[in-house]
Amino acid sequence: MRLLITGGAGCLGAGIVDHRLAQGDDICVIDNFVTSSRAALPADIEVHQGSVTDAALLARVFGAFRPQAVIHAAASYKDPDDWQGDLAVNAGGTLTLLEAAKAAEVARFVNLQTVLCYGRPASLPIRRDAPLAPFTSYGISKVAGEQYVLASGLDAVSLRIGNVTGPRLSIGPIPTFYTRLKAEKPCFCSDTVRDFLGMQDFLDLLDRT
Repeated sequence: MRLLITGGAGCLGAGIVDHRLAQGDDICVIDNFVTSSRAALPADIEVHQGSVTDAALLARVFGAFRPQAVIHAAASYKDPDDWQGDLAVNAGGTLTLLEAAKAAEVARFVNLQTVLCYGRPASLPIRRDAPLAPFTSYGISKVAGEQYVLASGLDAVSLRIGNVTGPRLSIGPIPTFYTRLKAEKPCFCSDTVRDFLGMQDFLDLLDRT
């Protein structure tokens, strides 16, 4: 399969690249490397540095590579106060990517959504049909992007995932706790409870979509 992965150098994206290369897929990656590194990817795969907001770049990549499927893992989340950046990438960039995928007649589109779309849930575990109530810029803009995906008419699925752990993980409570411990900075434990999803379980789920 010819598979285009956006955000393919991030923790999830690079894990997907390794997994699907082992299955014999032909991989193409788009990543702007704002929160990732080219070094996370094998040297011999096709990589384009840029943003999903760049319609001209997407047209060139789709036209030359002709992907059969797209896994959309690119997202803006680095600065919680950058509302315009989150909106541009997570909503506008997703729409631009969908338009390119439709023009190229892509057979399957997989969107990686965040469980933060549910906001502060009223009950646990969170049901898939729980009300959407995002309250962060990241969550709000990701919900907008997901709605474009579901309304696109493509054969698409959106996975509302959270706390995936594995190699190259650089954000979230586990790396934050480790970094502070390593630097001998104060740490504390709260009564917050979280579930974590192992990378291999996430990849197994992705294979079923």
